[in-house]
Amino acid sequence: MASSSVTTRQQDSPGAVPATMRAAVYRGQNDVRLETVPVPAIGPEEVLVRINTCGICGTDLKKIHTGSHSAPRIFGHEMAGSVVAIGKNVSGYQVGDRVMAFHHIPCGECYYCRKKTFAQCPVYKRVGTTAGFEPAGGGFAEYIRVTEWIVKHGLVRIPNDVPFEQAAWIEPVNTCYKAIRNLQLQPDETVLVIGQGPIGILLAALAKRTGARVFTSDLFAERHAIAAKFGFEHPLDAKQNVVEILRRETEGRGADAVIVAVAGDALVRVALDATRPGGRVLLFASTQHTDATIDPAAICMDEKTLLGSYSASVEVQKEAADLVLHGYNRGFDLTRLISHRFALEDALEAIELASNPRADSLKIMIQPGAVAGVGR
Repeated sequence: MASSSVTTRQQDSPGAVPATMRAAVYRGQNDVRLETVPVPAIGPEEVLVRINTCGICGTDLKKIHTGSHSAPRIFGHEMAGSVVAIGKNVSGYQVGDRVMAFHHIPCGECYYCRKKTFAQCPVYKRVGTTAGFEPAGGGFAEYIRVTEWIVKHGLVRIPNDVPFEQAAWIEPVNTCYKAIRNLQLQPDETVLVIGQGPIGILLAALAKRTGARVFTSDLFAERHAIAAKFGFEHPLDAKQNVVEILRRETEGRGADAVIVAVAGDALVRVALDATRPGGRVLLFASTQHTDATIDPAAICMDEKTLLGSYSASVEVQKEAADLVLHGYNRGFDLTRLISHRFALEDALEAIELASNPRADSLKIMIQPGAVAGVGR
């Protein structure tokens, strides 16, 4: 990694962009270390962003714990911060702009983009933000380099009255918005969301906006209490017979749609059983290949549809960003889903907690620049 490029327009104050920074560096399976690394160089079409806040996503944890990606890398992609340096050919942005950066943007021209399956686009699969090493997002560091195609299509300005913590939700909300749109929910339908972690709550909140009746299922009463703040009126204890309850509430049919918002092969069968004939099951958190089995007759004879939804979509980029940014002061305050905040120096503790969630833990945030040991 090189130090900061000289072909940039930086802040006027001397030393505003240092030569080195702190980062949580992935060195291999279950091996993340706090290190001092060079601030990444930027090219003439790129910008450097100082990270204020970055959420820990389940996909970050999967990569860390399975060793699925080569090392070293710096993960983190649910991020927001401020522009601190601009490549000489960049227009439309200036130092000091508050921004959220998508880490993936598709080409818009390939076969997969023409079929609107953007997450399968080869360009989309190339990460477009990095804190150094192999591009991997970079939000678990103080600074990220934003590449040219992200600068053009994947930077979102944050209004001054919206906190960085709210803006950091734009990417995860996009992924959920895409999933709900794919389900094509109708106002007369009943939906079950299995799992009330932060993503499950987001999915339920977006499902509720369609007018559908939403049931939520989770093992922890503490999570149902948080979910209730978003207007959910039908919490189900996951230790109960959720399938029976759904059928009782729907004249014996079952839910029109079930969203599985937590990983677990056994939950796929539960979801199919809870779904009416002709209904839909959407898998949102099944990101590891397994030997899971399903009842094929449920798909064939009962005409149930099994769907998947993964990552963000440029088709809903503006709508999802507007929902997050304009919703902050209109009842869609997503900072209520943040249970723990950690300084970058405490990133390893943050990853440990996110990897072993408790009843009282929801979204875990890493905040470069915060004082170590504060806000846990």
